[in-house]
Amino acid sequence: MTASVLTACIVALHLLGALSALHAIRHARTPQGAIGWMLGLLLLPYVTLLPYLYLGSSRFFGYHAGHGAPTSQPVTANTEAATVEPACARFAAISALQRRPFRSGHRLRLLIDGEGTFAAMLAAMATAEHCLLVQFFVIHDDALGRRLQQVLLQRAAAGVQVCVLFDGVGSHALPRRYVQALREGGVAIHRFATHRLRNRFQLNFRNHRKIVVVDGARGFVGGLNAGDEYLGRKPPLAPWRDTMLELCGPAVADLQQVFADDWQWITGQLPPLLDAPQDEGRASALVVAAGPADRLETGSLFFTAAIHAARRRLWLSTPYFVPDHAVRAALQLAVLRGVDVRVLIPSRPDHHTVFLASTLHAYHAVRAGIGMFRYQPGFLHQKALLIDDDAAAIGSLNLDSRSFRLNFEVGALVVDRAFAGEVEAMLRTDFSRAVAIDEREYRDASYLRRVAMHVARLFDPLL
Repeated sequence: MTASVLTACIVALHLLGALSALHAIRHARTPQGAIGWMLGLLLLPYVTLLPYLYLGSSRFFGYHAGHGAPTSQPVTANTEAATVEPACARFAAISALQRRPFRSGHRLRLLIDGEGTFAAMLAAMATAEHCLLVQFFVIHDDALGRRLQQVLLQRAAAGVQVCVLFDGVGSHALPRRYVQALREGGVAIHRFATHRLRNRFQLNFRNHRKIVVVDGARGFVGGLNAGDEYLGRKPPLAPWRDTMLELCGPAVADLQQVFADDWQWITGQLPPLLDAPQDEGRASALVVAAGPADRLETGSLFFTAAIHAARRRLWLSTPYFVPDHAVRAALQLAVLRGVDVRVLIPSRPDHHTVFLASTLHAYHAVRAGIGMFRYQPGFLHQKALLIDDDAAAIGSLNLDSRSFRLNFEVGALVVDRAFAGEVEAMLRTDFSRAVAIDEREYRDASYLRRVAMHVARLFDPLL
């Protein structure tokens, strides 16, 4: 009896493996991935079937986003877009990709590192009179997390509609009592998780967005999460280098809509949405959202288009340098047409596999003429992009396949010489605290470490 049951289980596993192999052939992102999954599922379903259920899907089902779909209609048909700078025209592909226009009339503030950034964000939250939208990938029940909790409770007690989202994987350590205290205080708080039956096995998809919107008028977007490590209080990664952007103007409405897409997916309802001010300054801005539910690979296409738009300079800061083929080719072509391409990456790892893969990619980048630099004082987590003298982007998007295809991400692309000048000054300071990478970093590494780099690179699609 036991033998027959065991035989039946083995046959069932191989049958499920074969069916999953057919699925992989049809839906894997690359031919190499399809071949790898197919062979594993056919030959070793006992080992590969469960990982495939969690990792093999290339699309997040059931989610609708208002961007990332092809359109043949020009994105210039509203009054806000009519007055944008001519310099925005070279980013028309990104605007079409997002299905939203550049909007003019913004006041901007560059927020550098954790203490100043959270002081500004918490102070802004404390002024909310109507609604407060807050979203982080990570929220911790630590000193900073409790400061955030107190502000949220105070605004809810004052009659403000407070809506909070956090990622279920990124905030897995957040205790239930933290969430319950907020709910009992009148805060609507939810975990972004793949709880529906169709999405049960889609744990590999994460919501990596960081968004704060105050009364529909002030928005914050960037790389910082709500935890003490982002204030640089947790060695060995301290001090923590990061950046966010405060945005005041019409594009805050688009930032609200990105939050609303996530909120509606989880709750089935829309959060309170208020009109954004129309004339706060002179800068033009485009909110850039990307995610695995998009019909196109929005994250990768954003970086590719932004790199192709550079004519003189392209400076990039990212904690994870794992470019796909399209982005790598775009960087190489930029060098060939004479663009000053510089990439700033960390000198300390927070994820060893990603760090090893990044080191190998950095070696190949240096050989292609790309300037690669390692930031020395602490861990570099900032996601910043400077294009020529008039454009810059700040957001949550990393230069890796996870941000390209697996994570929900958000940022802002700004066209404004004054703001670009601020980003340039910030990055000049960062590069002055970095050392250049040359080919010796790879060649002088031990044989086993070089092997480890190549093995880590095999996991590029998941990093």
